[in-house]
Amino acid sequence: MKKVIAIVDDEKDLNELMKSYLEKEGYEVRSYYTYEDAEAHIYDDDVHLWMLDIMLDEKSGFDLFELIKNQGREIPVVFISARDKEFDRIIGLEKGSDDYITKPFNMKEVVLRVNNIIRRSYRDDLQLEVDGYLIDEKQRKVSSPNLANDIDLTTKEFELLILFVHNKGTAFSREDILNKIWGTDYFGSDRVVDDTLRRLRKKMPDLNIHTLYGFGYRLD
Repeated sequence: MKKVIAIVDDEKDLNELMKSYLEKEGYEVRSYYTYEDAEAHIYDDDVHLWMLDIMLDEKSGFDLFELIKNQGREIPVVFISARDKEFDRIIGLEKGSDDYITKPFNMKEVVLRVNNIIRRSYRDDLQLEVDGYLIDEKQRKVSSPNLANDIDLTTKEFELLILFVHNKGTAFSREDILNKIWGTDYFGSDRVVDDTLRRLRKKMPDLNIHTLYGFGYRLD
């Protein structure tokens, strides 16, 4: 199941940029542009992380933070601010936020910070069971009750496996997989996708990955 991230920021372009980067990382992202929009969804119980701009319309991200924490659930919160003021950062951390990001920021760094917070906050979710295989994301191990030893996967094989597992039922083209696993700056042939998947299937023959001829692959 995808982790859900809620972004509250009145700068629409920046909000959409963060949404785009985090969705590419495999998250479900919900964007809110005003305090009122966010407040109406503050009790959604499927949100795993809130990212709050401090300066909103009539109220602030600090006010939303109090509503989130008053629910009694441990939901991680990241504050976003256009003001590089030590005072704001201290207040945010004193209130118990999990991180504080100052605009302008590097989106790759934001994604890394979000990934770290999600891993730290939801450690119990890092073990997955798919088609009889047990996958430990933290230890990067794959095992099967039918095998005495762990299944030895290369880095790219494991990343490909995790991409399918976190997006079960989603059809990926070879180009999509190439960009997500090898990066947009990879200039080799997309045959590397087929070769890596062939090795993954050989090592995990019970994995229910379907070939979509002329398009790509899907894990069902």
